[in-house]
Amino acid sequence: MLDMPLSRRHMLGGAAATAAAGLVGGVSQANAKAPMLNRPAPAYYRFKLGTIEATVVSDGPLSIGPASRTFLGPTGDEIGKMMSDQFLPADNVVLDQNVLVINTGDKLALFETGMSSVKRNDDMGRLVANLKQSGIDPKDIDAVIPTHAHIDHVGGIMAADGSRNFPNAQIYISQADLEFWTDDKRLGTPGEGSALAAKKNLLPNRDRIVFYKGGQEVISGVQAMDTPGHTVGHTSFVITSGGKSLFVVGDLTHHAILVGKPRMEVAFDTDRKQGVETRIKVMDMLAAQRMPALVYHLPWPGIGHFAKQGDGFRYVASPMQMVL
Repeated sequence: MLDMPLSRRHMLGGAAATAAAGLVGGVSQANAKAPMLNRPAPAYYRFKLGTIEATVVSDGPLSIGPASRTFLGPTGDEIGKMMSDQFLPADNVVLDQNVLVINTGDKLALFETGMSSVKRNDDMGRLVANLKQSGIDPKDIDAVIPTHAHIDHVGGIMAADGSRNFPNAQIYISQADLEFWTDDKRLGTPGEGSALAAKKNLLPNRDRIVFYKGGQEVISGVQAMDTPGHTVGHTSFVITSGGKSLFVVGDLTHHAILVGKPRMEVAFDTDRKQGVETRIKVMDMLAAQRMPALVYHLPWPGIGHFAKQGDGFRYVASPMQMVL
């Protein structure tokens, strides 16, 4: 091996020499120009889980403001350092919204719905358009299964114009969450936005809502697990097919810094102490069982594993399957 120490000056000099050589050879950079495409990558990702065909579809980014307003306990400087260590700004946390669709061969089920009826800007509320881009017709959805009734999870059941985005679907949700978030007691509180979204999206569909209990099979191959704290009826799901399993986490954790420091409280949690307890319990289980998880708000497409690390955990993103 040649001993060739490099410096920034050497690299810049080499680049300049390469450019000059191109001009001397009679081929200018101008002749090689191609038009800018100005098209984003497709907003869906498809993979197999046993015999299930699964697709993650984006509803778009969700900005939630300063990290210190969401993650409670550490000082602002400590939160800033955690964000900086992730190469992220602390002044505005941006979350992904990773909606999962599974085709079991018998049912086409959607987990979470995004924010089309309550979107704050045109970057979000894109689920329906992105479903169509992925080849899925929203009219074919049989089951809509939000993990809970917060604004970004039920806000896409309806469209902005008041029509149903999934007109042929039954909606599966915990009775506790439906009753809590459609109660007028939530109005005038920090949870008012979610309450208004629940009223707008759940109440017009009351005749198609099905309740379940923890431990029950919601649809074939999908088992509910009570994971309260973030909301009173927050529910996670274990999807199983062909000896393979995937855990739908919901909002037990929102961000990489919360994975590393799971004892931080979260401002959005209805019961913050219970939220911490549930978060650690579930991540312990997932780490011990080495079960992959789909996390709604972690970086796209939100599929990976949790592993123990010190007093917390680390999240290891799963390699994307480019061939089905």
